[in-house]
Amino acid sequence: MSKKKIAVLVSGGGTNLQALIDAQKRGELGSGEITCVIASNPEAYALKRAEQNGIKTKVLVRKDFADISSYSKAMRDLLIDEGADLVVYAGFMTILDHNVCDAFENRMINVHPALIPSFCGKGFYGLHVHEAALKKGVKVSGATVHFVTAECDAGPIILQKAVEVLDGDTPETLQRRIMEQAE
Repeated sequence: MSKKKIAVLVSGGGTNLQALIDAQKRGELGSGEITCVIASNPEAYALKRAEQNGIKTKVLVRKDFADISSYSKAMRDLLIDEGADLVVYAGFMTILDHNVCDAFENRMINVHPALIPSFCGKGFYGLHVHEAALKKGVKVSGATVHFVTAECDAGPIILQKAVEVLDGDTPETLQRRIMEQAE
């Protein structure tokens, strides 16, 4: 059986990327293999994680493009050139449009740090998600893996895992626990 090429999109530290790399080393990605990591930020530590594990890296900076449409087309073309069978958002902070989503329909997945449909959509990323959850007073939060569509955080849900919100949680402690227990 031929290996399925996985391209991972990143913007920051790469904790989810590292989890994928570790899973690959344990043989848990089945016929999948991470073949390329593409960053929207040239300073992303995730690039170092990839390089340390012998994974090819590319950088496609959003601000180098006039608009999201031209950036999305460039990303689509890069993913096609890389022969990506599956695209995984791992802390990727740019919302791509239909140019990419249509080309990779049901082959792009994202991990969102909340239980969709709560605390999702434009503006709900990073600590903002956890701040909103704590402000609302929820007792359970978690993470959702879903297919990516042109509408932010609206694609079909693949998997969810709940994490208890504890008294005294801060956005930072909740974020850390969700990363460790669910993401």
